[in-house]
Amino acid sequence: MEIVKIIIPFLIILTVLVFVHEMGHYLIARKNGVKVEIFSIGFGSELFGWTDKIGTRWKVCAIPLGGYVKMFGDADPSSSRKFDSVEMSSDEKKVSFHHKRLGERAAIVLAGPIANFLFAIVLLAGLYSLVGQRYAPPIIDKITMGSAADLAGLMVGDEIIQVDNEDIEKFDQLQRIVRPNPGKSLEFLIRRDKKIIQKVVVPKAIVGNDISGAKIVYGLLGVTSEQTVFIKHNIVKSTSLAVEETWVIISQTLTHIGEMILGERTTDELGGPIRIAKLSGAVADAGIVSSIWFMAVLSINLGLINLFPVPVLDGGHLFFYLIEFIRGKPLGAKAQEMASYTGLFVVIALMVFVTWNDLTQMNIINFFTSIF
Repeated sequence: MEIVKIIIPFLIILTVLVFVHEMGHYLIARKNGVKVEIFSIGFGSELFGWTDKIGTRWKVCAIPLGGYVKMFGDADPSSSRKFDSVEMSSDEKKVSFHHKRLGERAAIVLAGPIANFLFAIVLLAGLYSLVGQRYAPPIIDKITMGSAADLAGLMVGDEIIQVDNEDIEKFDQLQRIVRPNPGKSLEFLIRRDKKIIQKVVVPKAIVGNDISGAKIVYGLLGVTSEQTVFIKHNIVKSTSLAVEETWVIISQTLTHIGEMILGERTTDELGGPIRIAKLSGAVADAGIVSSIWFMAVLSINLGLINLFPVPVLDGGHLFFYLIEFIRGKPLGAKAQEMASYTGLFVVIALMVFVTWNDLTQMNIINFFTSIF
């Protein structure tokens, strides 16, 4: 029963996000006159589907871990030469993806990630307008004895106005700054009795577990605020805040990835489908608001990952188009084919790595090792 509580929310969230992503491709393809042959949720054998009046086959397949839109004239590089041949009629060329202008092809590819970003903004704006934005002023109400804040000389009633030259407007910002910086010196600017005081705080490195059970190391300040309220905003303000939050999540994700590449963060934090599934079950138990928030964050990350310049991802296609724009002609079919195989290998290797991470972090590997 427990596994059902994990899998069902995961599949619902994943299906919605995949549908949004592929619908982005579909809508812009249709707008640019490209014939869409298949719109699929999932891979493998078709479970059910229908063909609409313009000839698009809409279907749901047996393996619900992704989806795709198949456009007429969109093939792998090794077979793309046939679209340049005289075998295709003039009417077919009009609806062929391969024969569209460079800008039109780029727009169709870019539409998937953009759809994910816009969907996240809609979800967040809805939360901020209907439920409200969680807000707590950056004023310390409690300090844990022996904590980083206590050792640095922070006091109850202090208002934190700046950390490492970043202005602090709400208490939540502290966690975003402190949590990823365990053991690092941070410069705090605080207001105490109408005076501005500077303090250097070193967040304690805490070894713990995230909501999925994976081990993580994070920074802890040791302060709390008890003035949390939820403030509802009008739709304009909510949308503005949603755009801002989306950008914050994107920039933080890119920063964390950069730190992993430089060795400043452990790759143990990378999670795959198993960890995401467990998180989906946990947020579903927490309620609809948490589930919507989680879906928004996942949608942002799905859009961002697809923009990475790795062949087989949307970003890889856009990279090819950039080269085509600079050269005035596309890369040769052989070069694109080799790049696509390399990109596929990278994606598969990454999936294996993050899945192994999930199994290890959740002690599943240790469990099976102990049996044998």
